[in-house]
Amino acid sequence: MNMWMPTELEKYGVALASFRGTVPHGLPLEIGDTVQILERCEGWYRGFVLKNPNVKGIFPACYIHLKNAHIKNKGQFETVIPTEDSVITEMTSTLREWGAMWKQLYVKNEGDLFHRLWHVMNEVLDLRRQVLVGHLTQDRMRDVKQHITARLDWGNEQLGLDLVPRKEFAMVDPDEISVTELYSLMEHRHRKKDAPAPASTHHLFAQVKSLMSSNLGEDLDVFFTIYDGRENRPLSERFFVRLNKQGVPKSPEKTEKQCTLFVDLGSSDLRKDVYIVVHIIRIGRMGAGEKKNANSTQYRRPFGCALVSVADLLTADHKDDHLLKVYTCNTESEWYQIHENIIRKVNSRYNLSGSNAGLAVSLQLLHGDIEQIRREYMALFTRGIAITKKLGFSDIIMPGEMRNDLYVTLERGEFEKGGKSVARNVEVTVCVLDADGLVLKGSVWAGSGESGADEYHSIVLYHNNSPRWAEQIKLPLPVDKFRGSHMRFEFRHCSTKDKGEKKLFGFSFVPLMQEDGRTLPDGTHELIVHKCEENTSLQDCARYLKLPFSKGNLPGNNQAAKGSKESFWITSFLCSTKLTQNGDMLDLLKWRAHPEKISDSLSKLKEIDGSEIVKFLQDTLDTLFGILDESSQRYGLKVFDCLVHIINLLQDSKFQHFKPVMDTYIESHFAGALSYRDLIKVLKWYVDRIVDAEHQDHIQQVLKASEYIFKYIIQSRRLYALATGGQNEDEFRCCVRELFMSLRFFLSQESRVGSPIAQTQVVFLRTFPSVYSELLKIFAVREVASFVRETLGSLSAAARADCPLEPVKLQCIARTVESPLYTNPESRCILLPVVLHLLQAHLQEQRDLVMCSRILSSMFSLIKKEEVGSPVSEEVDVIVRSLLGVLLRTILEITNRPQPTGNGNAPRLQFQDVTGEFVACLLALLRQMTEKHYQQLLDSLSNKEDLRDFLLQIFTVFRILIRPEMFPKDWTVMRLVTNNVIITTVLYLSDALRKNFLNEKFDYKVWDSYFYLSVIFINQPCLQLEMFSPSKRKKILEKYGDMRVMMGCEIFSMWQNLGEHKLNFIPAMIGPFLEVTLVPQPDLRNVMIPIFHDMMDWEHRRSGNFKQVEAKLIDKLDSLMSEGKGDETYRELFNSILLKKIERETWRESGVSLIATVTRLMERLLDYRDCMKAVEVDGKKIGCTVSLLNFYKTELNKEEMYIRYIHKLYDLHLKAQNYTEAAYTLLLYDELLEWSDRPLREFLNYPMQTEWQRKEYLHLTIVQNFDRGKCWENGIILCRELADQYEAYYDYRNLSKMRMMEASLYDKIMDQQRLEPEFFRVGFYGKKFPFFLRNKEFVCRGHDYERLEAFQQRMLNEFPHAIAMQHVNLPDDTITQAEAQYLQIYAVTPIPEAQDVLQRDGVPDSIKSFYKVNHIWRFRYDRPFHKGTKDKENEFKSLWVERTTLTLVQSLPGISRWFEVEKRELMEVSPLENAIEVLENKNLQLRGLIAQCQARHPHSVSPLTMCLNGVIDAAVNGGLARYQEAFFGKDYAASHPEDGEKIGRLRELMFEQAHILEYGLALHEKVVPQDMRPLHKKLVDQFHLMKSSLGIQGFEPTLCSLSLHHPTQELPAYVHASPVPFTNGSPRICRNSLSNVISPDGGRIVARRSPLSYPAGNRYSSSSLSSQASNEVSNITGQSESSDEVFNMQPSPSTSSLSSNHSASPNVTSSAPSSARGSPLLSDKHKHSRENSCLSPRDRPCSAIYPNPPEPPQRILPHLMGESSLPRSEPNLSAPDRVANPTLGGWSVDTAKEASAQCSDTAGTLVSPPVPPRPSYAGSPARNLRSLSPVPIPIARSPQKNCVPPLTPSPTECQPGGLVSNSPALSGSYSSGISSLSRCSVSDASGLEAPPAGEPAPLTSSVSSGSDELLRRENKTPPPYSVYERTNARRPVPLPHSLSIPPSAAPLSLPPALPPKPHQLRPAKLDSDPRRADHVPRPRPLPRKVSQL
Repeated sequence: MNMWMPTELEKYGVALASFRGTVPHGLPLEIGDTVQILERCEGWYRGFVLKNPNVKGIFPACYIHLKNAHIKNKGQFETVIPTEDSVITEMTSTLREWGAMWKQLYVKNEGDLFHRLWHVMNEVLDLRRQVLVGHLTQDRMRDVKQHITARLDWGNEQLGLDLVPRKEFAMVDPDEISVTELYSLMEHRHRKKDAPAPASTHHLFAQVKSLMSSNLGEDLDVFFTIYDGRENRPLSERFFVRLNKQGVPKSPEKTEKQCTLFVDLGSSDLRKDVYIVVHIIRIGRMGAGEKKNANSTQYRRPFGCALVSVADLLTADHKDDHLLKVYTCNTESEWYQIHENIIRKVNSRYNLSGSNAGLAVSLQLLHGDIEQIRREYMALFTRGIAITKKLGFSDIIMPGEMRNDLYVTLERGEFEKGGKSVARNVEVTVCVLDADGLVLKGSVWAGSGESGADEYHSIVLYHNNSPRWAEQIKLPLPVDKFRGSHMRFEFRHCSTKDKGEKKLFGFSFVPLMQEDGRTLPDGTHELIVHKCEENTSLQDCARYLKLPFSKGNLPGNNQAAKGSKESFWITSFLCSTKLTQNGDMLDLLKWRAHPEKISDSLSKLKEIDGSEIVKFLQDTLDTLFGILDESSQRYGLKVFDCLVHIINLLQDSKFQHFKPVMDTYIESHFAGALSYRDLIKVLKWYVDRIVDAEHQDHIQQVLKASEYIFKYIIQSRRLYALATGGQNEDEFRCCVRELFMSLRFFLSQESRVGSPIAQTQVVFLRTFPSVYSELLKIFAVREVASFVRETLGSLSAAARADCPLEPVKLQCIARTVESPLYTNPESRCILLPVVLHLLQAHLQEQRDLVMCSRILSSMFSLIKKEEVGSPVSEEVDVIVRSLLGVLLRTILEITNRPQPTGNGNAPRLQFQDVTGEFVACLLALLRQMTEKHYQQLLDSLSNKEDLRDFLLQIFTVFRILIRPEMFPKDWTVMRLVTNNVIITTVLYLSDALRKNFLNEKFDYKVWDSYFYLSVIFINQPCLQLEMFSPSKRKKILEKYGDMRVMMGCEIFSMWQNLGEHKLNFIPAMIGPFLEVTLVPQPDLRNVMIPIFHDMMDWEHRRSGNFKQVEAKLIDKLDSLMSEGKGDETYRELFNSILLKKIERETWRESGVSLIATVTRLMERLLDYRDCMKAVEVDGKKIGCTVSLLNFYKTELNKEEMYIRYIHKLYDLHLKAQNYTEAAYTLLLYDELLEWSDRPLREFLNYPMQTEWQRKEYLHLTIVQNFDRGKCWENGIILCRELADQYEAYYDYRNLSKMRMMEASLYDKIMDQQRLEPEFFRVGFYGKKFPFFLRNKEFVCRGHDYERLEAFQQRMLNEFPHAIAMQHVNLPDDTITQAEAQYLQIYAVTPIPEAQDVLQRDGVPDSIKSFYKVNHIWRFRYDRPFHKGTKDKENEFKSLWVERTTLTLVQSLPGISRWFEVEKRELMEVSPLENAIEVLENKNLQLRGLIAQCQARHPHSVSPLTMCLNGVIDAAVNGGLARYQEAFFGKDYAASHPEDGEKIGRLRELMFEQAHILEYGLALHEKVVPQDMRPLHKKLVDQFHLMKSSLGIQGFEPTLCSLSLHHPTQELPAYVHASPVPFTNGSPRICRNSLSNVISPDGGRIVARRSPLSYPAGNRYSSSSLSSQASNEVSNITGQSESSDEVFNMQPSPSTSSLSSNHSASPNVTSSAPSSARGSPLLSDKHKHSRENSCLSPRDRPCSAIYPNPPEPPQRILPHLMGESSLPRSEPNLSAPDRVANPTLGGWSVDTAKEASAQCSDTAGTLVSPPVPPRPSYAGSPARNLRSLSPVPIPIARSPQKNCVPPLTPSPTECQPGGLVSNSPALSGSYSSGISSLSRCSVSDASGLEAPPAGEPAPLTSSVSSGSDELLRRENKTPPPYSVYERTNARRPVPLPHSLSIPPSAAPLSLPPALPPKPHQLRPAKLDSDPRRADHVPRPRPLPRKVSQL
């Protein structure tokens, strides 16, 4: 069997096809995967895919295409690098990375970038194929690679990837080049990306498409030219296009004839006043409208002109089509200036050729040199596009450019009539003839678009003897044709007669070259017109060439020709690289022919134009050196000056490209072997005279040319040595040394600012470095280095900073370092000291930093990393000693320096210009340092202070280098190199830190700087490898490893060395180390977390606790985790590592507590962070914030964090428009403040202000939010508190505003509608829920109009992975411990606490509705079930109710819309109790509907009709008969003897319902509409049947006898439940049950009916009853004297209640969906809002009695007050006993005083509660009576207040005391489907005796009542959970000063819920009762804290 063998060459390949890997150990492959091959065996390979190296397997060898690769680290950990082109490799990896990100762009809906990147990827793939094919030329390959890298850089930038450093299009390895070179490459690419360099050369592409005009019909010639409107001259030659009669080009298939490229436009030519001018010439008859005749002669005639500004094309980056307006010329005499007139807007003389006419052209500006344009637009040049040249040379003349163009412009002529009566039609024919008189073929060019012709015909201007043509032609003649050639102009008259002949009448000529060899001079020439009428006369040109041709050249005696009137003007312009028009240049070149002119010619050379000199550069130089060789003594100085002039001429930017021409001349053509002597001698002569010369200008010119002078000297000496075998070598060397001595002497002169010598020194230093390379051609390297060192060393060191020589010195040093001389290691060691000396001086003074950085960069770029030889090591050592310290100081200086303003006197550089360069230099130096260098450096710092300063300095610099802004964000390569250098350096320096700064030499500052550096190093974003792509992460790990772990290990090691000095870093380093441990690197966490155990240990040793450690951990955790750091894995690791570490510690218990606290905080912070990721504000966000807020307050007591999260929660509520919750939240902060003038610092968004001002602002903000949340009752409290503050400060202006605001809130309570919210119980079960929700149940307050189904859907949307549970039973462990989310939701019914307001008569429903759904602590849910055998005929016998009562941790509404359930109670309601509740609820509903009808409420008849029909008909549940059958039978009474009283109560309620129905029918008869009369009659008949079934026979007065409005009539007894407000002002009437108690004014005082005799907690009502109608309940008023007069209504002199049991409706709850529980009686608009109240019911008493304004005194009855009644009836008392004691119906101030003395005697004697109060009405005998509240006397009052309730409260008054109403219906709800009574709603206030007078009563809970406790035990009812129980030991919260109760208010027990009205704050009128003399006026109650945390 064959074995697997390691591969040698087969290492790298690409998958050609996909392999599924189905064989054992198979490795799946996808096509295109790159694989690394490890082994092979029988046609199979074993290896791995490079993108996933951890998975290895086998795959077929035939599936793999092998590629060449280079292997690094051969062996187990070998790395394979493909040997293909690096650009290909980069393309492949980049496209793979882009592919993944490209798909994510689609997911993120970034469509634009998605499509652009797709196109670029396809383009790169196509280019990659071209490169792989390998058929490209070198130039094309270079262009393709450049294009590829540009596209790759663009894509990387768009996707936020890293900038790739490249060199020659290939990626560079940072390890292979120096850091300075790497920085230079990065900076170059960065700047290239940011700001491309503007092009200096531009070209204009033009294409003619067509001419659209209505009057065409002839061929056209179109001429384009670029015209300068400022100077009124053309800038280019003409471009010529021929159009046919249709206006399109004649050769449409030859597109090159329609296009041209105007080349060599400078940037100065792209101005607004530069135009493209188009002249159009028609070819045809003389007149445009001439009829056709025999004359077929064609004439060139003017047609029109068009133009466009070049500036209009600047913004376009593509070809734009333009339609140019064509103007036709009416006056041909102005044709020559038509374009000028159009430019000057003088175009009124011209007509447009038509509205739709115009010349269609395509124009585009191209930028760059012509070679670049050729590469980018290759298609244009391959077709042979016409090149239209610029007139004259371009801004830059290139050597080798051949041009020989003579431009001639036909300007104008003056001709005689010639005997004609009219002017001639003159045509000019131009031709060029050679010396033999032959016409030069194709020598005349009309423009660049067409080929040249033998002759050119001008345009013909009609009848014009002074024609002006302004036509330009070009003569591109060869140089040899110029001599002897001439140009002839023939003038012909064009007849318009039939023959149309052209008759010659004259000619002119001009020679192209003069006899002395000069060409025709530029300018205008006036030519002589010679008469000639025969063509044959022109055939012999020798005859007329002897004649004069120009009037300017005529001899003085030829007056005839001068006097001739006929002339012809032309303008010539020569653009030639070979011909000259300058005579002085010709004289110099011909010096041998005229030796006497040599001196003059040399002197005039400086005056010749430079373009003429460079034309003949070689000839001129030959001439100069020829003169020098022959006459050096005579002309040596002048020749030298001429040579200097020519050399400096080439420094001009226009001629700088001719320097290579001179270099070539020196190398190849220069032959002056003896010239070096003269040149050295003259140069030294000039240098020696520098010091004494007054004028330095010429000497500076000489030194400026010293580079080329030395080139001539060296080349001359080489030629001489070559010719003589090296003779006179010593003489030459001596001359050179003497020359350098003169130079050193000149440089050593101290120069003053502005002195001429200083400027001369500057000039020399600028040119001196260019001499090095020339000297090296003859001298040895060390010799030249010595010359340079001595020369530069001679410079004066005492120069001032503002001396211009200083920056030039550095420039000279920079060029020296960049020269080949410094590159050589032999010379470098010689030059290095002088370079470092100058650098150090400048860096210490912080001058010329840019040049210093440039020098340093060049120095370090020469030292590669691998060069660690001895010379390099010595150089590094020298540089470290000289520059390391100053480099560190420089970086510190420039990074801390503020940005300089625009002042020009500072040569210092801006921060961003030099920091990067200096940082790169420092990194390069540190990277070259070895352990030996570090040791030498540390040894040199022998003084401990110096070492300390050095360490602090370098640590500070490293912290600066780590800053994110140090490098651009995409410079990851540079950052990684920086970090690698830093960690290497820190590892070297940590030993020095341990050795020198520990134990007694400990230095905190150095160690702190070290730790701080280490922490920020680890936390750098560029080192967080988890954020990178897998490929990038793999590359970094392979090259550098995980530097975070290395630094973490170093931190741990250094920490362990600290010993007892660790205490210096506790708690300072807790936060930084915690931040390090939060980095998601497991190894780093395992290393760093144990440090916290060490800190805890040392902290415990020092102080015995961990308070500092705990405080710092908690503070930092919040800020760090809110930044996204940390995860669940970290929490578990933190907990497990530390718990394991402290197992054996003595302080283990306290340590476990600390760890548990921190772990719990992490849980909450992680939940909070996860919840905050959602965009929308939902319950999770709010609930999580509340959980965290409570944790900070209760467990951590971190006030600042607590306040921060208060405001975060407030912002969440505002965003979600939970204004009430927002107000409650902000109130938490308000409670922490007092009304004091203590100054507060600036915090969050609050400015610095006093505590009073901040609390005022908070109050106003809270009131505003309560107002927006329609929770106006709470706003009133704060308004009053603010008003008191304003009043105390006499700020009446704000007091007035506050009172008006308070009044507006009252108005809103009464006028605006509020909706009542639904409440829902939500259970969150399963481990997948956040910690603050997991396996907990909450009650949530729903939104407006939100019913159960909508709420369920909302919760499922918030928790999309949750499963809705379909039952209401508590889940078992399988649900709670499941790895899932389960939601259990059902509706619950609130149990109101404020029963005193709800039961009080006369309180409007708009007020009651607030208290029904606010301050709710308890909720219930009823579930009906059958116990025992179910009776199929009557299910009521076994229908029980399971009632669940939920108690919350806080009341709703509050700081959240949901709160956790704290307590859960379960009880069962019997069928009998259930029946009682059903009847009570139905009776209350009937009363309310009757009251609405009486009040004439609209839409109230229909609900009453429906309710009456439902009760009387009873078709669904059988009506009352079912109850009779179930509970009134003998069997039930026998089996349930204990329910006798309940059966009586049920019977009582049934009779009550019958009487209410009867009265309701009577009322219904009055108001029922006519169409409902049949239904009413049916109801009446059915009612009689129902009465008879109940056995009600004594109550049968006729219905018609009832009168509703008679003042003497009374309502039936059972209808009297609560007062009904009459809308028309009629009195409120109430029956009295007792007739033997009469008030002094004749009013009766009747005791209330006794309470029920069964426990209050066992109530149930049917789900079929609606509770919504109970929102509007009001009792029907009336009075009955006896049972016989039950329907005989009489007015009552006083008011009382039927029974307090019915003054408020019971709670109604349903398990059905809340949407099904709505009342059929009221529409939704009558429901009220969900908004909350400010104060919790557990923090305030429930009722209060306050005085009204005093009225006339009344006498009080002896039995005024008595013992408070029990909340339920005593079973052993008979009915008469339960109503034994009368209660008061009217009250006055005086009678209150009298009754005060009797209170203690009568206390405890009353069984029934007081009669509910009734306000008196006008005309009533009881109008002067006072009413009592229907509640017992407050507990723990003073004697005066205990016995005499002073005033009746308003619905919004505060309620002192601790009482709960006695009504068994206290806890009733009005918004759910099933009604019930809660045992917790009963308050037991009986059995309390008033304390002695003047002694405050103790605060006594109702639980302490002895008799009540006995009753509770007897009835097996748990003690009531009263308000006092909630406010005592459950949540003790210290009140802030602003919310505390003054000492005088202590007897009030607790502050009231609502403050009294303003008038109640004033003390009442003093009375004569001495017992009240010491009574302190009742203080204004203040609000308490809302939230108890």
